[in-house]
Amino acid sequence: MGLSKKDLGRKLHNIQNKIKELEIKAKADPLHNNLKLHAELAELKKSLAKK
Repeated sequence: MGLSKKDLGRKLHNIQNKIKELEIKAKADPLHNNLKLHAELAELKKSLAKK
């Protein structure tokens, strides 16, 4: 059984909010000292692009 339209919309919105949150933190770290942060941001953007 798949996800409903409401669940898919909620999941998409949560991903978008997480990206906005991480972009603020990533801009404060321009030298990429926190690699995990930048890797997670890239992964979320990639997953958002697939949808």
